[in-house]
Order: sequence, then C-alpha cells, then structure tokens
Amino acid sequence: MTQPTREDVLQALSSFRDPETGRDVVRVNQVLDLQVRDGHVDVTLGLTTLFAPLWPELKKEAERLLAARLPVETEVNVMIQEYHRPAEKLGAIGLTAKAVIAVGSGKGGVGKSTVATALALGLARSGSQVGLMDADVYGPSVPHLLGTSERPTLHEGKIQPIGADGLRVMSMGFIVPKDEAVIWRGPMLHGAVQQFLKDTAWGELDYLIVDMPPGTGDIALSLSQLLPVSGAIVVCTPQELALLDAVKAVAMFRKVNIEVLGMVENMSRFVCPNCGSQHEIFGTGGVKRKADELGVPFLGEIPLNVSLRIQGDIGRLADCFSDPVTAPALEEVCRNLVRNLAAKRRSEPPLPSLSVLG
Repeated sequence: MTQPTREDVLQALSSFRDPETGRDVVRVNQVLDLQVRDGHVDVTLGLTTLFAPLWPELKKEAERLLAARLPVETEVNVMIQEYHRPAEKLGAIGLTAKAVIAVGSGKGGVGKSTVATALALGLARSGSQVGLMDADVYGPSVPHLLGTSERPTLHEGKIQPIGADGLRVMSMGFIVPKDEAVIWRGPMLHGAVQQFLKDTAWGELDYLIVDMPPGTGDIALSLSQLLPVSGAIVVCTPQELALLDAVKAVAMFRKVNIEVLGMVENMSRFVCPNCGSQHEIFGTGGVKRKADELGVPFLGEIPLNVSLRIQGDIGRLADCFSDPVTAPALEEVCRNLVRNLAAKRRSEPPLPSLSVLG
C-alpha cells in the first residue's frame, strides 16, 4: 500500500479554496492540524462562521478532493473548526460586518418581513453572527415576529440592540408605540437609517440582514450611499400581478448598484396539515421563471403554511424551524444564499491589502 506523505496532503489541499477569501487554505494558514499515519489522514480545517451554514458540505468537498488525489486505500477524515478572522469596518459609517444583505419586495403583503426574519434566524442557527435591522420604518414587523417589545438602552452613547433568538435586532418598532404612525419625509428616513447603522452597538457581525420597506422608495438609495451592500434578495409570491412589482424591485436595486443575489418565492403552495396534499393557491414556479428571465439566481420556494403563520402571529417565528414542512424550505433558502456568496468570493478573491510606504 502506498502511503501518502504530509506534503502530498498539503499539495492536495492547496486546491481547496477558503469560501471567505477565495484563497487556498494552505496559503492562508487555515490547515489547523494534519495527522498522517498508517494510511489514515486526519485534517482539521479552520473556516470562519460567515459560511457556517455550509460547513457540512464543505467538509464533504474537502474529503472528496483528498480522496481523489491521494492513494485509493487512504482513509480520509476532515473536521471543521471555527477560525476567527476579524470583520473590517464598512465605509464611513463604521459598521463592522462581513456581509450586508437587503431583503426587499416590489409590494407589501408578500411576506417580506417574515422571510427576512427567518433568513436571519436560519443563519444564526447555523452558527453565524447575525444582526437584523428593521428598516421598514412605516410598518415595523420584526419585533412582533420575534415576540419582543423591549426598549433599547444607551451605553456610552451607543444604542444597544435587542437580543432575540440569537440575533441582535434594531427596529423603529422598539421606539414608537404600536398605535402610533410614523409620518416622515425622505430626509428623516435617511437620518433614521443612518442612526440605526452608525449609532447602534452591533458589535462584530458576519451578516447584517436589512428588512427593507416594500416598494421602490428612499431607503434603498440611502442604504447604498451609507455603506457597501453585499447584495439584495427580492421576495415575491408566484402570481403575475405580484411579479410585475418584483421586476421593479430588481430594477431599483440594480439602479442603485446593489447586486441582486436572488429571488425567493413565498406562499408558493399550500400544504394541507391533515392529508399532506398540495394546492397552488397563488400558482407556483412564477418567481423562478421570472428570475431566469432577469438573470437572477433563484433561492427557493417557501410554502404557504399554517404553522408559519401561527408562529409569526404569536411572536415565535424561530419555532418554524421545528416544522417539518417549513424548516427544509427555509434552510434551503439560507444555504442557497450562502452558496452564491461563496461561489462569488471563490471566483473573485479580494485583492490583498497593501501598505503604502512613504
């Protein structure tokens, strides 16, 4: 039996790219441990929590790569361990996050806030550090979905975000009483978004998920001016009437130079909780077809589910990840988003920071 050497293993691993930097894990010193003995290879790779939702499939990817490049008889085991790489401050606003994702829709009533909150919860459940900013100033839904009505406090001049289900959350709903309406013009909206970003003690985040107001208003422009946004997700229901407005949302994000990372079809079908039969109340597949037409990735379908509605109404949206119908759909949307981000970074690795010598 041919025995692999340590050098053989490292040479093979040099083809495995870290999903965050796009560089090979050997070059960036993320092979944390390597044991080669008696035809067994045990590798510990360090990966950041930015791509924690993909750790199980990244483990399998590394094992397949090693198995293909080492002698056939070699037994390979790869373990993933957290590797901390500090996030950089974004723009003049000073937010410390690795990815900012805006979740928008062309119109209200398509479940945008529910999807944004569920996306944040899914990423956090996988091990990522996640903030959720409710920028839907006129109709803040996030506090209700998470079942919290705490009021933010100030510490050393910074607003302390509310902790809920592993998320750091900020919303106008924590500040304005439920029965009061916010009646603001554009400059006031811009100021509120800036304050939520700049004056909130978010800490170090992997993801900041921003729940946008419906439509094509001022907030997207404000967001694009304040910091570099990693991309946007557009939520829509499958019927043609809703798709007309979703197309406008895609156009809006593109106009302010925010890349559309994907579209999500919400309420794609109703699954009967008693017999399991499926009913296409609003149709199905419309968002995927439109995404294909627009050249936008399709992230997945979320069924119209009684449990999802109930958990949102009672402020326990996190419990939807225990539902056998809803959970797989939500988890797949999260993974597809993160897969797209990983593929982009691996294909376009960032340039190294160079110091300027004077």
